[in-house]
Amino acid sequence: MEDKKTQRLHTSVIHAGQHPDPLWGGVSVPIFQTSTFAFRSAEQGAARFAGEEDGYIYTRIGNPTVRSLEECVATLENGYGGLATASGMAAITTVYLTYLSTGSHIISTAAVYGPTRTVLEKELSRFGVAADFVDTSSLANIESCLKLETKMLFIETPANPTLILTDISAASRLCRERGLLLVVDNTFSSPVLQRPLDLGADIVIHSLTKFLNGHSDVVGGMIVTKDETNYQRLRKVLTLLGGTMDPHQAWLILRGVKTLALRLDKSQSNALQLARFLVSHPKVSWVNYPGLESHPQHALAKKQMDGFGSMLCFGLRGGLEAGRRLINAVKLCTRAVSLGGVETLIEHPASMTHAGVPEEERKKAGITDDLVRLSVGCEAVEDLIADIEQALAELP
Repeated sequence: MEDKKTQRLHTSVIHAGQHPDPLWGGVSVPIFQTSTFAFRSAEQGAARFAGEEDGYIYTRIGNPTVRSLEECVATLENGYGGLATASGMAAITTVYLTYLSTGSHIISTAAVYGPTRTVLEKELSRFGVAADFVDTSSLANIESCLKLETKMLFIETPANPTLILTDISAASRLCRERGLLLVVDNTFSSPVLQRPLDLGADIVIHSLTKFLNGHSDVVGGMIVTKDETNYQRLRKVLTLLGGTMDPHQAWLILRGVKTLALRLDKSQSNALQLARFLVSHPKVSWVNYPGLESHPQHALAKKQMDGFGSMLCFGLRGGLEAGRRLINAVKLCTRAVSLGGVETLIEHPASMTHAGVPEEERKKAGITDDLVRLSVGCEAVEDLIADIEQALAELP
């Protein structure tokens, strides 16, 4: 990323959506912990319900603290507007339910967050929604699944947990030609490293639980749209279904976003050094990290991302059992799912985050039994390397 662009983003994460309290001048956005809002008159209440006057009615429909967060993330993504949700899955489900109906078909990245896929395969399939899951790093794979009923292309790039990339610009051109909606889960990168709307996506999704919050202490999600039409359509569904965010959640995430750029600077630097260490270790059979020249989409990562992120995955020569022993042997890394926090987390996707995906489908998606996923945090990299090194030494 160019210095000027970096400086702009480092400024935006601190100031976007952050407005001093007009009543008392508080620098931190207040927590409006209220369920409902009073009207000055019956006429004002009627005007707000009719949409003739901007203002607040009921926190499920809108809240000043939540709106600050929505403005913040939408600004970072260069979008029209944001919709904060109770969780990342609430954001994904809202998008599904807004645009998919009986007879609809969706194409999705195969190596996608487990519940994102399971909702389609186990729940929406009951209502006649069909889905194909393919390696979307190849446009040919996407094109081979296109049908008249296809409504949406849902991609996660980098993919979870394989770190395979999809060319967002190329995917957006294909979607425009076929009249499809392009939805991108940008959780693994955050808007500091990648802005899919600038590359042609229609909708961006985040699990705010991860990098944007960054402290493993709150759950939340966000939908950001490129235009007003999709924003209004999604907002109607979200507020009706009730998957909206609590104001205290929003305040915590707003606080976390302020250090997003700083945290990513450190964590992705750590990830690159750790990836290089793993590549050189004799007990490691393979490493996937977009910052390595050996990554199959390294050139694409340099083109569409402003950094390589802090997620990596690797396999061990001893396979599944070696992976379990490694995870049990770490002392500094935390054995936990989720990602994007200041602490380094280590997990085994096949038995944890993606256990709900059938084994055959997991293997097709590249989620092998030996795959170990690391969400690299902000610790001293020397300590992280030492921890992984001592754990590897425990393997035969």
